Amino acid sequence: MKKKLVEQPLAYWEEQSYMMAILRNDTFVMEEGTQRLLSSKEFTVKDMHVDSKGVVCLQVLYDKEEYEVGFYLGDVSVPAYYLYKNFLFREEEKSLLMHAKKAVTLFMKFGSNVKKSFHLQLKIALTLVPDLIGLLDESAEKMFPSKWVEMSAASKVLPSANDLFNVQAVSEKKGTVWLHTHGLCRCGIPELEILESSQEHYEQHYHLLMTYAAFLVDHKKDEFAIQKEGAYIGRLINGNPVVVTSVSWTDGIAEYQKLKLGNEKDRKNGHNSKTSIVFLYTSEEDEKNGVYRKVSIYDDLWGENPLFFFSDEETKRMKDLAKERFSYIQKEAQNKENVILLKIGLPLKEKGKFEHIWFELLEMKENKFKAKLTQEPYDVPDMHTGDEAWFTLKDVTDWVIYTKDFAVSPNNAYLLEK
Repeated sequence: MKKKLVEQPLAYWEEQSYMMAILRNDTFVMEEGTQRLLSSKEFTVKDMHVDSKGVVCLQVLYDKEEYEVGFYLGDVSVPAYYLYKNFLFREEEKSLLMHAKKAVTLFMKFGSNVKKSFHLQLKIALTLVPDLIGLLDESAEKMFPSKWVEMSAASKVLPSANDLFNVQAVSEKKGTVWLHTHGLCRCGIPELEILESSQEHYEQHYHLLMTYAAFLVDHKKDEFAIQKEGAYIGRLINGNPVVVTSVSWTDGIAEYQKLKLGNEKDRKNGHNSKTSIVFLYTSEEDEKNGVYRKVSIYDDLWGENPLFFFSDEETKRMKDLAKERFSYIQKEAQNKENVILLKIGLPLKEKGKFEHIWFELLEMKENKFKAKLTQEPYDVPDMHTGDEAWFTLKDVTDWVIYTKDFAVSPNNAYLLEK
């Protein structure tokens, strides 16, 4: 009889959200940090005490919801791979982070709205350590630059679902790739993974995993709810829908024979609690009967630029953020070396529905701008690649600025600040 695989309990960084505010030097004074928390106008500290282990425990009221928060001062050693080839950090920042010795670790259990909870944690971290040199998100295994933390904490727009998790890729010599997330468990969602991806197709699989994870964050209902129904998250080059589901690793792993990465041996020290393998439904009949297929079944149909969808919530969030930070476009449009793309919502026949598609900015005139369509629309028959039109800010749902050094979006607009 084949050994039955057992799901392990959540680790501490999966049960709660753990972040480390990296200190610039050793002059941090705990009493001053706690006083800043008590004086904050962003949230209200209803109770504060120190437990037997020296952890400062808070009861925080934020937007009519209460949160249990804890923090303590300790040592830190930033992993080099968090910063390797990471253009979001300047070389000076990387050096400071690699030499940092101390950090304030901040942990909390997310509330009913996980993006609002994450936003609150950023605000608390910045209040505690206003001059932090970076924020290490232990739960998601990634680093945030200090300027990103400052800009995000101050924004009226909630962070993206993508900010709450990270997708990592592990590969072996023959090209097999194992993709998996970190950070979803603290949101009450199983971590996700794709087994037996390949060097040729892992980028498409990566975008599929990112889209599905964001979909679950935006549609979260119950704590660790089993995702039985399929999620329609994209479209193949032949027009067929991409419908995704996920199965607990203890069951889904049986679909893979002679697994080289992500097998039981690879899960002795991790990826063995609440984590699910992503599969596809290829027909309504399969979805009805619970018959799922490996992601690789569509490897000839992704195309170079697969079409994946944003949720209505994420589309609105992106639009609000693009509008909030549109001043960067107005400023950078004066530099003719930059190439600026604007995502415009083109109205469809169905009332209230739009196709969001990229245009290149040509010129700006007061409160309107002229732009050229860069790609063929899927559902707008009267517009084609190369067509030009005038738009206003209300039409913009996203933007990107290509400078000579890097690409800038509303989410990392701090890169343009000197």
